[in-house]
Amino acid sequence: MKRRFKNDVTGYCIREHTVKITDVSVTVFTYPTRRSVDSAGHSHPGEMSQASMAMLTISTDEGAQGYSFAPPEVVRPHVVNAFFKKVLVGQNPFDRERLWQDLVHWQRGSAHQLTERALSFVEQALWDLIGRKLNMPVHKLLGGYREKVPAYGSTMCGDELKGGLSTPDEYAEFALKLVARGYQAIKLHTWMPPVSFAPNPKMDIKACAAVREAVGPDIALMIDGYHWYSRSEALTIGKALEKLDFAWFEEPMQEESMSSYVWLADNLSIDVIGPESLGGKHHSRADWVKAGACDILRAGANGVGGISPTMKVAALAEAFGMDCEVHGNGAASLAVVGAIRNCRWYERGLLHPFLDYDEVPAYLNALVDPMDEQGFVHLPTRPGLGEDINFDYIDSHAVRNIA
Repeated sequence: MKRRFKNDVTGYCIREHTVKITDVSVTVFTYPTRRSVDSAGHSHPGEMSQASMAMLTISTDEGAQGYSFAPPEVVRPHVVNAFFKKVLVGQNPFDRERLWQDLVHWQRGSAHQLTERALSFVEQALWDLIGRKLNMPVHKLLGGYREKVPAYGSTMCGDELKGGLSTPDEYAEFALKLVARGYQAIKLHTWMPPVSFAPNPKMDIKACAAVREAVGPDIALMIDGYHWYSRSEALTIGKALEKLDFAWFEEPMQEESMSSYVWLADNLSIDVIGPESLGGKHHSRADWVKAGACDILRAGANGVGGISPTMKVAALAEAFGMDCEVHGNGAASLAVVGAIRNCRWYERGLLHPFLDYDEVPAYLNALVDPMDEQGFVHLPTRPGLGEDINFDYIDSHAVRNIA
């Protein structure tokens, strides 16, 4: 590796990096969890079992590495070998934007094998590598707007577990526990199939009303309900949320129907937020702003292609005087929240009365998003994405490697 030093016009010393990526690999490992998944893919408490996770690693000729965690099926061998390695190996990781654009170019011809989630995780590993190499947290590399952010407690979907989230009163009881823990805001995920009585707008409204009555007027409340309600059902819920002074209404209808959200936003005074799960990166979000389909933009570093497009969505929102609430928890989303001004909250969850979010997963030595008693999550000070990874655990519980 060659390093040269030169002075620019300001007199500062600049190091030209010629580091090269030598490999992209994936280690699939198991870890214990009490989270289970229902037939529709929603998380709920369950018996202790072994789950699978994948650690994606980008390595360089200097020995520097960057990491991200992903579902194994998202970073499966075909994706790693046909796209990640083809684009990244032999390249300078500091050319991150060019590499991301090159990967995007492959999406169209990949027959949708290269998903935006897969793109997200490899791009996160690039950011982690750069941060570790420069000994800086990623949120500082992105701009470093703040060092702490208030979190909202984001519940799991409703269930039929006695003492869990099976009734409006149980949502209210849990909300009081979240307030006592320090949360200044709470977002409800209400009931969805396969729960026997879901979807049910009346039950959603009852849960929202019970939580508002329990926590009082000073706690910010939001709802992310069933995603396939009709326009009339969404409007009914939205009108009830206006009376309950909720902060926002999230994804009550199919987001592919942007015109339905234009109609909903025109008919409600409560803020409509979105799109959450819609593909299209920052491009689709621009269309939503132009159409007036939302009052708050939504994007997450795990779902729209990575940290970089999430930052582009945030800049787009700021240009139109809008907030951009970052979807989902985790190191990458937290890094974006730490770098932008127009985001009020960090989404911490998913939470449930039967689970302890503050319990550290076996493959980490510490949580990346611990919350203090006042409800603030402090931005990590470790370099890269800030995750304190238990490499010994991963090595001893690896079940296969994709080299």
